[in-house]
Amino acid sequence: MALQNKLGITDSAELARIEEKISKKKAVELFESDELKKYRAGTFEMLAFIHRYLSSEIYDFAGKMREVNLAKGNFRFAPVMYLDAALESIEKMPQSTFDEIIEKYVEMNIAHPFREGNGRSTRIWLDQILKKELGKVIDWSLVDKDDYLMAMERSPVKDVEIKVLLKAALTDQVNSREMFMKGVDHSYDYEGYSSYRTQDLVKQTYTQRKKQEMQEERE
Repeated sequence: MALQNKLGITDSAELARIEEKISKKKAVELFESDELKKYRAGTFEMLAFIHRYLSSEIYDFAGKMREVNLAKGNFRFAPVMYLDAALESIEKMPQSTFDEIIEKYVEMNIAHPFREGNGRSTRIWLDQILKKELGKVIDWSLVDKDDYLMAMERSPVKDVEIKVLLKAALTDQVNSREMFMKGVDHSYDYEGYSSYRTQDLVKQTYTQRKKQEMQEERE
């Protein structure tokens, strides 16, 4: 059964495909806009905006704190009753060094503040902190899926693995559109979304826009 959504889709596999298609295109739009400059890196306000930007066409809860408890396997994310306090604490964490930034990222993952779409939103949020503080971002195409998932699973107890893994993928290509699109594909693949290549979706959108402009000129 699919999560309740604005599109009225009841099949979970169909919803996953549509969600991937829409939110990948929105991720590129966000990268190309100046919208993120309005928010302070490392804040929940920025993370909520990212989540809302990616998911608002799909879910009413986009950008809003979840109202249900979540678990993955045997791990339980922050209980709803403590979520506000957890987010306040995370926001106050230092973020001036690579280690501090990853520690903050790990804590935000444990908080898991949204009903759905936490991972992809939080990875963009992480890159914004790294960009502001260190002038670098993660080249997610260099981060192996299995290694990443295992390191994140262990990170609440021991964060050394995720630090080593992500540090090896740091790059100063903070404004590379091509690298960002490849990164989006890898980021979504961590969550099982791999039906579309971001680059193909962007090209498709561009072609459709050009056709529409030509049609309007004829009229």
